[in-house]
Amino acid sequence: MKELILGGARSGKSLLAEKRAAECGLHVVYLATAEARDGEMNRRIAHHRERRPADWGCAEETLHLAARLRELAAADRCILVDCLTLWLSNLLFAGQAAAQAEAGEAIGCPLLDAETTALIELLPRLPGRIIVVSNEVGWGIVPMHPVSRLFADEQGRLNQRVATVCERVTLVAAGLPLSLKPAAN
Repeated sequence: MKELILGGARSGKSLLAEKRAAECGLHVVYLATAEARDGEMNRRIAHHRERRPADWGCAEETLHLAARLRELAAADRCILVDCLTLWLSNLLFAGQAAAQAEAGEAIGCPLLDAETTALIELLPRLPGRIIVVSNEVGWGIVPMHPVSRLFADEQGRLNQRVATVCERVTLVAAGLPLSLKPAAN
């Protein structure tokens, strides 16, 4: 089964994903997309590591998520991807889309397009269980800064595309899960 778990910052989405992964009965591999670029991010990463069971595997991938999932996926494995939001940010900056938005240029990001398309095409075909965590960022006002607008737009598009190919989609608010797309029994 493929599952998308959405929520705002500190909504409990990662906790829910970790709980579902722990309860699924498969060997779990935590696939992290974050880059530790400052002390605050180092602390966030450490907090996530401390919460995870010692027997879970851990892999990292900041850009080529579909390729890494292809390597890791197996029928007897649950892969927990945390999170699409940081992955998208990595793609926007690595692919120069953020710089283009900052400069007021038209956005053309082959890296973003190729990597997100690869993920959407691959996800339904992967063996095993895949749980993907992502932020829901589109409920506020339209951001003033061009890079922030680009990010919010692309995050919304990515979440929609991933939700389409997942069997289950759950929104988490205040630690409470709300089923948006229940898994078929």
